[in-house]
Amino acid sequence: MKKRVIKIAILSSLSVITSMSYAQEFKRFSVSAGWLHVMPQGKANPFNINTAVKNGTEAKVGTISTTSFLNSIDPNATMTDMGGEVWNLKETLTEFLAQPEIQEQLTDGKGNILAEVAGTARIEGLENWQQQDAGLEVDDVDTLGLTFNYYLNDNVSLQFIGGIPPKVDVKGKGEILAPLSGIAMSPNDLVKYLFPDGFTLGQAIPITNLGNKSKAASIRAWTPTIEAQYQFGRSGVNKFRPYIGAGLMYAHFNDIKLNDGIRSDLASAGHMIQNVLDGKAGAALDRKESSGKMAVNVDADDAIAPIFTAGFTYDFNDSWYTVASVSYAKLSNNAQIDVVNQNTGTRLIHATTKVDIDPLITYLGVGYRF
Repeated sequence: MKKRVIKIAILSSLSVITSMSYAQEFKRFSVSAGWLHVMPQGKANPFNINTAVKNGTEAKVGTISTTSFLNSIDPNATMTDMGGEVWNLKETLTEFLAQPEIQEQLTDGKGNILAEVAGTARIEGLENWQQQDAGLEVDDVDTLGLTFNYYLNDNVSLQFIGGIPPKVDVKGKGEILAPLSGIAMSPNDLVKYLFPDGFTLGQAIPITNLGNKSKAASIRAWTPTIEAQYQFGRSGVNKFRPYIGAGLMYAHFNDIKLNDGIRSDLASAGHMIQNVLDGKAGAALDRKESSGKMAVNVDADDAIAPIFTAGFTYDFNDSWYTVASVSYAKLSNNAQIDVVNQNTGTRLIHATTKVDIDPLITYLGVGYRF
């Protein structure tokens, strides 16, 4: 009986030792490096734009070219003559200003309407608007990825994902147009007699075309990520071990470089707004430089997003392995563009848009456990 008890004790001890030995078979740490390919899935969102020209602003027009004046007229506006007949306002004005005797009275002989004829304009539509068919999208990018795992046990680990922050191209979609509207009134007796109701303004003023540039901007993206992962199978038993994970991605963006053409267009738009504020609406429509010195500032907000991963490891031996995974992050952030008059500190234009990145991320690497 005593021998039997001893045998049972020995077997129990061996069983405990064996299980302890197995529990210590997995390694606590692993690192890997490899190819990280990021494929954003998000689509462009509208721009929301504000300017310093409030709705209802009364501005002097000043000297303005005949072409710019006619372009500012609402093409659908009409006028009624003294006989009650209805005419298209823009067509009537075009014929009126083409007469040599009228040009002699109302223009400077160089194609510009005199300031005392142009009068004033009540401006609407520029305070704020939404550009529905324009926005920003992020392009695909490749970079070196790095991962570090700490294993709580043989199946559960915490993983930190990093890498070399890539320079990402941002593509533009559509065109930005300023929806000018309002009424212009002339103090000239002849003009007031023929056009007593003034001139209805209505023009989509081109600001910049985002879509005809190879890229709208470039930006550096820092996206450290931490995940909790569960790996199926057992160390030392299964060479192929699939895993799933979930966690959080933190995104920080810096080193933003705006396309030179877009930057120039936005500075020109800033001069337009400043000219209106200076009582030179005609100079604004003629796209002349204003009294201001323009600075174009671009920024992107940081963001935190959930991320989900599925992948697998394949062991070459007890230390070296290969890893492949695919992840998806529901990531978006806000981008801001400001045009500021550096002479006064006045923000003339403020534009924002939501950038949906929503990246699908593939990773292929080689790792080492220790």
